[in-house]
Amino acid sequence: MKWHIQFIADLARLLKPEVYVELGVHRAELFNQVLPHAGRLIGVDIDLTSGDFMRTSERARFVCSTTGAFVEELRENPVLIDLLFIDADHCAESVLQDFRDYFPFVRQHGIILLHDTHPGNAQLIEPGWCGDAYKAIEVLQHESGGFEMMTIPVSPGLTLCRKRIAQLSWMESEGATA
Repeated sequence: MKWHIQFIADLARLLKPEVYVELGVHRAELFNQVLPHAGRLIGVDIDLTSGDFMRTSERARFVCSTTGAFVEELRENPVLIDLLFIDADHCAESVLQDFRDYFPFVRQHGIILLHDTHPGNAQLIEPGWCGDAYKAIEVLQHESGGFEMMTIPVSPGLTLCRKRIAQLSWMESEGATA
């Protein structure tokens, strides 16, 4: 099993997300590992066959769509996302667009995971592999706006982003911002 799949499955086991959204399902390896730990799961991919790899569950939904089209559906019928995995299009512009489009739907202290953000060599920067998704992280590092992030520097890379106002979630709920 790829290291990031086990890592994210363990994270889901700890966080127990009410809503998990995966952009770029591919063969549903990760999706199926998260399934036992999430209340509701939505997988989005432009490849219709990706849905065939997902385990059948009343809690799981496959959406054959672009990420841009699905976010329009969310605007019509909003859902608060606890754990979001961005791995659809590996070009920096698309990663940034997905981050910005879906960020408003992520719950406070929700987690956004961005894949392919630390390719191990120049060959992995090819569009068929990681592409230039890592450049999106360089852009996001210079933005402020209610999130913190860090990249695990193990190829192909995984960046964890937490949406937040205060460091401690319980302080936010009490109205304090110390």
